[in-house]
Amino acid sequence: MANFKPGKKEKMIREIYIAETNCITPLGFDVESNVEAILRGESGIQLHGDVSLMPNSFYASIVSTEKINSAFEKISTDKKYSRLEKMMILALEPIIKNSGIELNSKTAFLLSTTKGNVTALKEDSEESFNNAHLDVLAKNVADFFGFKTQPIVVSNACVSGILAVSIAKRMIQSELYDNVFVVAGDEVSEFVLSGFNAFQAMSNLPCKPYSKNRTGVSLGEATAAVLISVEAKNAKIKVIGDSSINDANHISGPSRTGEGLFRSIQNALKEAQIDADKLDYISAHGTATPFNDEMEAIALSRLNLQNAPINSLKGFYGHTLGASGLLETVIAIESANKNMLFESKGFDEIGVSETINVIEKNEEATINYFLKTASGFGGCNTAVVFEKIK
Repeated sequence: MANFKPGKKEKMIREIYIAETNCITPLGFDVESNVEAILRGESGIQLHGDVSLMPNSFYASIVSTEKINSAFEKISTDKKYSRLEKMMILALEPIIKNSGIELNSKTAFLLSTTKGNVTALKEDSEESFNNAHLDVLAKNVADFFGFKTQPIVVSNACVSGILAVSIAKRMIQSELYDNVFVVAGDEVSEFVLSGFNAFQAMSNLPCKPYSKNRTGVSLGEATAAVLISVEAKNAKIKVIGDSSINDANHISGPSRTGEGLFRSIQNALKEAQIDADKLDYISAHGTATPFNDEMEAIALSRLNLQNAPINSLKGFYGHTLGASGLLETVIAIESANKNMLFESKGFDEIGVSETINVIEKNEEATINYFLKTASGFGGCNTAVVFEKIK
Protein backbone atom coordinates (compact mmCIF):
# COMPACT_ATOMS: atom_id res chain seq x y z
CA MET A 1 0.00 0.00 0.00
CA ALA A 2 2.90 2.36 0.65
CA ASN A 3 3.91 1.97 -3.02
CA PHE A 4 0.45 2.74 -4.40
CA LYS A 5 0.58 5.35 -7.17
CA PRO A 6 -2.70 7.14 -7.83
CA GLY A 7 -3.90 7.68 -11.37
CA LYS A 8 -5.80 10.70 -12.63
CA LYS A 9 -9.12 9.61 -11.11
CA GLU A 10 -7.72 7.79 -8.10
CA LYS A 11 -6.91 9.00 -4.63
CA MET A 12 -3.96 7.89 -2.55
CA ILE A 13 -5.13 5.25 -0.06
CA ARG A 14 -4.60 6.62 3.42
CA GLU A 15 -2.17 4.72 5.61
CA ILE A 16 -3.57 3.81 9.02
CA TYR A 17 -1.57 3.70 12.26
CA ILE A 18 -2.07 2.65 15.86
CA ALA A 19 -0.52 5.43 17.90
CA GLU A 20 -1.57 4.75 21.52
CA THR A 21 -2.64 1.64 23.47
CA ASN A 22 -3.82 0.81 26.99
CA CYS A 23 -5.62 -1.94 28.89
CA ILE A 24 -7.25 -2.67 32.25
CA THR A 25 -7.06 -6.34 33.29
CA PRO A 26 -6.54 -8.49 36.40
CA LEU A 27 -2.82 -8.49 35.51
CA GLY A 28 -2.49 -4.71 35.64
CA PHE A 29 -3.94 -1.32 34.80
CA ASP A 30 -1.50 -0.45 32.02
CA VAL A 31 0.23 -2.23 29.14
CA GLU A 32 3.63 -2.42 30.79
CA SER A 33 2.41 -4.25 33.89
CA ASN A 34 0.42 -6.69 31.74
CA VAL A 35 3.46 -7.58 29.63
CA GLU A 36 5.63 -7.99 32.72
CA ALA A 37 3.05 -10.40 34.19
CA ILE A 38 2.90 -12.39 30.94
CA LEU A 39 6.70 -12.68 30.85
CA ARG A 40 6.56 -14.03 34.43
CA GLY A 41 3.93 -16.55 33.37
CA GLU A 42 1.22 -15.14 35.64
CA SER A 43 -2.44 -15.71 34.83
CA GLY A 44 -5.48 -13.73 35.86
CA ILE A 45 -7.57 -16.90 35.92
CA GLN A 46 -8.41 -17.91 39.49
CA LEU A 47 -10.98 -20.09 41.26
CA HIS A 48 -13.97 -17.99 42.36
CA GLY A 49 -16.82 -18.88 44.68
CA ASP A 50 -19.14 -15.87 44.34
CA VAL A 51 -22.62 -17.40 44.77
CA SER A 52 -24.22 -14.25 43.36
CA LEU A 53 -22.66 -15.17 40.01
CA MET A 54 -22.71 -18.98 40.05
CA PRO A 55 -24.03 -21.57 42.54
CA ASN A 56 -20.76 -23.51 42.29
CA SER A 57 -17.12 -22.43 42.23
CA PHE A 58 -15.78 -21.51 38.78
CA TYR A 59 -12.54 -20.44 37.13
CA ALA A 60 -12.48 -16.93 35.68
CA SER A 61 -10.28 -13.86 35.30
CA ILE A 62 -11.92 -11.03 37.27
CA VAL A 63 -10.65 -7.51 37.96
CA SER A 64 -10.74 -6.35 41.59
CA THR A 65 -13.67 -3.96 42.05
CA GLU A 66 -11.78 -2.27 44.90
CA LYS A 67 -8.86 -1.54 42.56
CA ILE A 68 -11.22 -0.21 39.87
CA ASN A 69 -12.88 2.17 42.31
CA SER A 70 -9.56 3.29 43.78
CA ALA A 71 -8.09 4.05 40.35
CA PHE A 72 -11.25 5.81 39.17
CA GLU A 73 -11.37 8.06 42.23
CA LYS A 74 -8.05 9.55 41.08
CA ILE A 75 -9.64 10.95 37.93
CA SER A 76 -13.26 11.54 39.00
CA THR A 77 -15.44 11.71 42.11
CA ASP A 78 -18.65 11.19 40.13
CA LYS A 79 -20.63 8.22 41.48
CA LYS A 80 -22.99 7.75 38.51
CA TYR A 81 -20.80 5.44 36.43
CA SER A 82 -21.22 1.68 36.33
CA ARG A 83 -18.32 -0.70 37.01
CA LEU A 84 -17.82 -1.37 33.28
CA GLU A 85 -18.01 2.34 32.45
CA LYS A 86 -15.31 3.04 35.01
CA MET A 87 -13.08 0.35 33.45
CA MET A 88 -13.60 1.80 29.98
CA ILE A 89 -12.89 5.34 31.13
CA LEU A 90 -9.73 4.15 32.89
CA ALA A 91 -8.55 2.48 29.68
CA LEU A 92 -9.25 5.57 27.56
CA GLU A 93 -8.14 8.38 29.85
CA PRO A 94 -4.35 8.09 29.50
CA ILE A 95 -4.34 7.62 25.73
CA ILE A 96 -6.62 10.62 25.14
CA LYS A 97 -4.44 12.67 27.46
CA ASN A 98 -1.15 11.50 25.92
CA SER A 99 -2.30 11.94 22.33
CA GLY A 100 -3.09 15.64 22.65
CA ILE A 101 -5.67 15.19 19.88
CA GLU A 102 -8.59 17.60 19.79
CA LEU A 103 -11.95 15.86 20.13
CA ASN A 104 -13.49 17.65 17.16
CA SER A 105 -15.64 16.63 14.20
CA LYS A 106 -12.74 14.68 12.62
CA THR A 107 -12.24 12.53 15.74
CA ALA A 108 -14.57 9.58 16.22
CA PHE A 109 -15.32 7.46 19.28
CA LEU A 110 -16.04 3.78 18.76
CA LEU A 111 -17.12 1.45 21.59
CA SER A 112 -16.96 -2.32 21.27
CA THR A 113 -18.74 -4.77 23.56
CA THR A 114 -20.77 -7.96 23.54
CA LYS A 115 -23.03 -7.52 26.55
CA GLY A 116 -22.22 -4.05 27.88
CA ASN A 117 -24.06 -3.07 31.07
CA VAL A 118 -26.13 -6.25 31.17
CA THR A 119 -25.72 -6.30 34.97
CA ALA A 120 -28.08 -3.30 35.13
CA LEU A 121 -30.95 -5.69 34.44
CA LYS A 122 -30.62 -7.08 37.95
CA GLU A 123 -32.63 -4.06 39.08
CA ASP A 124 -36.27 -4.15 38.02
CA SER A 125 -36.80 -0.54 37.00
CA GLU A 126 -37.22 1.53 33.87
CA GLU A 127 -33.95 3.37 34.60
CA SER A 128 -32.00 0.10 34.89
CA PHE A 129 -33.54 -1.20 31.68
CA ASN A 130 -32.50 2.01 29.93
CA ASN A 131 -28.95 1.77 31.33
CA ALA A 132 -28.55 -1.70 29.82
CA HIS A 133 -28.84 -0.28 26.28
CA LEU A 134 -25.50 -0.18 24.49
CA ASP A 135 -26.05 3.32 23.12
CA VAL A 136 -26.47 4.61 26.69
CA LEU A 137 -23.20 2.96 27.71
CA ALA A 138 -21.41 4.55 24.76
CA LYS A 139 -22.92 7.99 25.43
CA ASN A 140 -21.95 7.88 29.12
CA VAL A 141 -18.32 7.14 28.26
CA ALA A 142 -18.22 9.62 25.37
CA ASP A 143 -19.72 12.41 27.47
CA PHE A 144 -17.10 11.89 30.19
CA PHE A 145 -14.42 12.99 27.73
CA GLY A 146 -16.51 15.44 25.73
CA PHE A 147 -16.43 13.81 22.29
CA LYS A 148 -18.16 16.05 19.73
CA THR A 149 -19.13 13.22 17.35
CA GLN A 150 -21.90 10.71 18.00
CA PRO A 151 -20.46 7.51 19.52
CA ILE A 152 -20.50 4.39 17.36
CA VAL A 153 -21.19 0.94 18.88
CA VAL A 154 -19.74 -2.28 17.48
CA SER A 155 -21.37 -5.39 18.93
CA ASN A 156 -20.89 -8.56 16.90
CA ALA A 157 -20.33 -11.42 19.34
CA CYS A 158 -16.69 -12.22 20.10
CA VAL A 159 -15.17 -10.58 17.02
CA SER A 160 -16.33 -7.16 18.28
CA GLY A 161 -12.95 -6.00 19.59
CA ILE A 162 -10.90 -6.65 16.46
CA LEU A 163 -13.81 -5.75 14.18
CA ALA A 164 -13.74 -2.29 15.80
CA VAL A 165 -10.16 -1.87 14.54
CA SER A 166 -11.29 -2.88 11.06
CA ILE A 167 -14.19 -0.42 11.08
CA ALA A 168 -12.03 2.41 12.41
CA LYS A 169 -9.51 1.76 9.62
CA ARG A 170 -12.21 1.95 6.96
CA MET A 171 -13.76 5.12 8.39
CA ILE A 172 -10.40 6.87 8.25
CA GLN A 173 -9.68 5.58 4.75
CA SER A 174 -13.05 6.93 3.62
CA GLU A 175 -11.93 10.34 4.99
CA LEU A 176 -14.86 10.57 7.38
CA TYR A 177 -12.39 10.95 10.24
CA ASP A 178 -8.68 11.44 10.82
CA ASN A 179 -8.59 9.82 14.25
CA VAL A 180 -10.68 7.17 15.99
CA PHE A 181 -10.46 6.36 19.68
CA VAL A 182 -11.58 2.77 20.23
CA VAL A 183 -12.46 1.18 23.56
CA ALA A 184 -13.62 -2.40 24.11
CA GLY A 185 -14.88 -4.07 27.26
CA ASP A 186 -17.00 -6.74 28.89
CA GLU A 187 -17.59 -8.01 32.41
CA VAL A 188 -17.88 -11.46 33.95
CA SER A 189 -21.56 -11.44 34.88
CA GLU A 190 -24.23 -13.88 36.00
CA PHE A 191 -25.80 -13.57 32.53
CA VAL A 192 -22.59 -14.49 30.69
CA LEU A 193 -21.60 -17.27 33.10
CA SER A 194 -25.03 -18.90 32.99
CA GLY A 195 -25.04 -18.72 29.19
CA PHE A 196 -21.72 -20.48 28.70
CA ASN A 197 -22.58 -22.93 31.48
CA ALA A 198 -25.80 -23.80 29.66
CA PHE A 199 -23.70 -24.65 26.59
CA GLN A 200 -21.60 -26.91 28.84
CA ALA A 201 -18.65 -24.95 27.47
CA MET A 202 -16.97 -23.85 30.71
CA SER A 203 -13.75 -25.53 31.77
CA ASN A 204 -13.44 -27.12 35.21
CA LEU A 205 -9.81 -25.91 35.26
CA PRO A 206 -7.98 -22.89 33.77
CA CYS A 207 -8.42 -23.17 30.00
CA LYS A 208 -5.85 -24.94 27.79
CA PRO A 209 -6.14 -23.64 24.21
CA TYR A 210 -5.27 -26.13 21.43
CA SER A 211 -4.42 -28.81 23.99
CA LYS A 212 -5.48 -32.44 23.81
CA ASN A 213 -6.96 -32.31 27.30
CA ARG A 214 -8.78 -28.99 26.98
CA THR A 215 -12.22 -29.00 28.57
CA GLY A 216 -13.65 -25.64 27.54
CA VAL A 217 -13.51 -21.90 28.04
CA SER A 218 -12.51 -19.83 31.06
CA LEU A 219 -14.28 -16.48 31.09
CA GLY A 220 -12.63 -13.16 31.82
CA GLU A 221 -13.16 -9.43 31.92
CA ALA A 222 -11.08 -6.50 30.72
CA THR A 223 -11.12 -3.24 28.86
CA ALA A 224 -8.67 -2.09 26.20
CA ALA A 225 -8.27 1.12 24.24
CA VAL A 226 -6.33 2.28 21.19
CA LEU A 227 -5.95 5.38 19.07
CA ILE A 228 -6.19 4.64 15.36
CA SER A 229 -4.99 7.53 13.25
CA VAL A 230 -3.90 8.77 9.86
CA GLU A 231 -0.96 10.40 11.64
CA ALA A 232 2.25 8.38 11.93
CA LYS A 233 3.54 10.46 14.87
CA ASN A 234 4.54 8.19 17.81
CA ALA A 235 3.13 5.17 15.95
CA LYS A 236 5.03 1.91 15.72
CA ILE A 237 2.34 -0.20 14.06
CA LYS A 238 0.47 0.14 10.78
CA VAL A 239 -2.87 -1.53 9.96
CA ILE A 240 -2.45 -2.85 6.41
CA GLY A 241 -5.27 -5.33 5.71
CA ASP A 242 -8.59 -6.51 7.13
CA SER A 243 -11.60 -8.64 6.31
CA SER A 244 -14.73 -9.95 8.01
CA ILE A 245 -16.63 -12.94 6.64
CA ASN A 246 -19.69 -14.60 8.17
CA ASP A 247 -20.07 -18.23 7.12
CA ALA A 248 -23.51 -18.46 8.82
CA ASN A 249 -22.71 -22.01 9.88
CA HIS A 250 -24.67 -22.20 13.15
CA ILE A 251 -25.95 -19.98 15.94
CA SER A 252 -23.11 -21.10 18.21
CA GLY A 253 -21.02 -23.75 16.41
CA PRO A 254 -18.13 -22.79 14.10
CA SER A 255 -17.76 -24.04 10.55
CA ARG A 256 -16.19 -27.49 10.37
CA THR A 257 -14.09 -26.36 7.40
CA GLY A 258 -13.12 -22.96 8.83
CA GLU A 259 -14.55 -21.32 5.71
CA GLY A 260 -15.32 -17.90 7.19
CA LEU A 261 -11.97 -17.59 8.94
CA PHE A 262 -10.14 -18.93 5.88
CA ARG A 263 -11.69 -16.28 3.63
CA SER A 264 -11.21 -13.50 6.19
CA ILE A 265 -7.47 -14.18 6.45
CA GLN A 266 -7.16 -14.66 2.69
CA ASN A 267 -8.81 -11.30 1.99
CA ALA A 268 -6.83 -9.47 4.68
CA LEU A 269 -3.54 -10.77 3.26
CA LYS A 270 -4.62 -9.75 -0.23
CA GLU A 271 -5.31 -6.17 0.87
CA ALA A 272 -2.04 -6.10 2.82
CA GLN A 273 -0.25 -7.25 -0.34
CA ILE A 274 1.83 -9.84 1.46
CA ASP A 275 2.02 -13.62 1.14
CA ALA A 276 1.08 -15.91 4.01
CA ASP A 277 4.71 -16.93 4.54
CA LYS A 278 5.57 -13.31 5.42
CA LEU A 279 3.58 -13.53 8.67
CA ASP A 280 5.95 -13.74 11.63
CA TYR A 281 3.27 -14.32 14.26
CA ILE A 282 -0.45 -15.05 14.65
CA SER A 283 -2.46 -13.91 17.67
CA ALA A 284 -5.36 -16.33 17.38
CA HIS A 285 -8.75 -16.63 19.09
CA GLY A 286 -8.07 -19.96 20.84
CA THR A 287 -11.02 -20.29 23.22
CA ALA A 288 -10.06 -23.86 24.23
CA THR A 289 -13.45 -25.26 23.25
CA PRO A 290 -13.23 -28.46 21.17
CA PHE A 291 -14.83 -27.05 18.02
CA ASN A 292 -13.30 -23.54 17.94
CA ASP A 293 -9.69 -24.68 18.23
CA GLU A 294 -10.20 -27.39 15.63
CA MET A 295 -11.82 -24.93 13.21
CA GLU A 296 -8.93 -22.49 13.54
CA ALA A 297 -6.34 -25.21 12.92
CA ILE A 298 -8.17 -26.31 9.77
CA ALA A 299 -8.44 -22.75 8.42
CA LEU A 300 -4.75 -22.05 9.08
CA SER A 301 -3.71 -25.32 7.44
CA ARG A 302 -5.76 -24.48 4.35
CA LEU A 303 -3.76 -21.25 4.10
CA ASN A 304 -0.40 -23.02 4.57
CA LEU A 305 0.07 -21.19 7.88
CA GLN A 306 0.78 -24.30 9.93
CA ASN A 307 4.38 -23.21 10.56
CA ALA A 308 3.66 -19.63 11.64
CA PRO A 309 4.15 -19.14 15.42
CA ILE A 310 0.72 -18.91 17.02
CA ASN A 311 -0.61 -18.28 20.50
CA SER A 312 -3.84 -17.74 22.36
CA LEU A 313 -3.82 -15.30 25.26
CA LYS A 314 -6.94 -16.86 26.79
CA GLY A 315 -4.73 -18.77 29.26
CA PHE A 316 -3.72 -15.40 30.75
CA TYR A 317 -6.99 -13.47 30.54
CA GLY A 318 -9.76 -15.98 29.94
CA HIS A 319 -12.24 -15.19 27.19
CA THR A 320 -13.06 -11.51 27.61
CA LEU A 321 -15.79 -11.58 24.92
CA GLY A 322 -16.08 -8.23 23.09
CA ALA A 323 -12.83 -7.01 24.66
CA SER A 324 -10.75 -10.01 23.62
CA GLY A 325 -9.87 -8.97 20.06
CA LEU A 326 -8.71 -5.50 21.06
CA LEU A 327 -6.96 -6.58 24.26
CA GLU A 328 -5.08 -9.29 22.37
CA THR A 329 -4.16 -6.78 19.64
CA VAL A 330 -2.68 -4.47 22.29
CA ILE A 331 -0.54 -7.32 23.64
CA ALA A 332 0.39 -8.48 20.12
CA ILE A 333 1.65 -4.96 19.36
CA GLU A 334 3.93 -5.23 22.40
CA SER A 335 5.05 -8.64 21.18
CA ALA A 336 6.05 -7.13 17.84
CA ASN A 337 7.71 -4.07 19.36
CA LYS A 338 9.75 -6.22 21.72
CA ASN A 339 10.46 -8.92 19.09
CA MET A 340 9.24 -11.43 21.64
CA LEU A 341 6.81 -14.32 21.13
CA PHE A 342 4.73 -14.84 24.27
CA GLU A 343 3.84 -18.36 25.37
CA SER A 344 0.39 -19.79 24.77
CA LYS A 345 -0.29 -20.39 28.46
CA GLY A 346 -1.96 -23.67 29.34
CA PHE A 347 -0.84 -25.48 26.20
CA ASP A 348 0.67 -28.92 26.72
CA GLU A 349 0.01 -31.54 24.04
CA ILE A 350 -1.40 -30.73 20.59
CA GLY A 351 -5.12 -31.50 20.49
CA VAL A 352 -6.23 -30.50 16.99
CA SER A 353 -6.22 -32.59 13.82
CA GLU A 354 -4.04 -30.22 11.78
CA THR A 355 -0.48 -29.24 12.66
CA ILE A 356 -0.08 -25.72 14.05
CA ASN A 357 3.00 -24.12 15.58
CA VAL A 358 1.83 -23.25 19.10
CA ILE A 359 4.29 -21.09 21.06
CA GLU A 360 5.21 -23.12 24.14
CA LYS A 361 7.60 -20.67 25.82
CA ASN A 362 8.60 -17.03 25.57
CA GLU A 363 11.23 -16.62 22.87
CA GLU A 364 12.90 -13.87 20.92
CA ALA A 365 11.95 -13.54 17.25
CA THR A 366 11.95 -10.85 14.57
CA ILE A 367 8.34 -9.74 14.07
CA ASN A 368 7.63 -7.44 11.11
CA TYR A 369 4.15 -8.65 10.15
CA PHE A 370 1.52 -10.23 12.38
CA LEU A 371 -2.08 -11.35 12.10
CA LYS A 372 -4.91 -11.06 14.63
CA THR A 373 -7.95 -13.28 14.20
CA ALA A 374 -11.23 -13.80 16.02
CA SER A 375 -14.37 -15.86 15.53
CA GLY A 376 -17.73 -15.75 17.24
CA PHE A 377 -21.28 -17.00 17.58
CA GLY A 378 -23.42 -16.78 14.48
CA GLY A 379 -20.50 -17.61 12.17
CA CYS A 380 -18.70 -14.25 12.33
CA ASN A 381 -14.95 -14.08 11.66
CA THR A 382 -12.48 -11.20 11.44
CA ALA A 383 -8.80 -11.00 10.46
CA VAL A 384 -6.52 -7.96 10.55
CA VAL A 385 -2.91 -7.77 9.34
CA PHE A 386 -0.43 -5.40 11.00
CA GLU A 387 3.03 -4.18 10.02
CA LYS A 388 5.70 -2.93 12.40
CA ILE A 389 7.15 0.40 11.34
CA LYS A 390 10.91 0.15 11.06
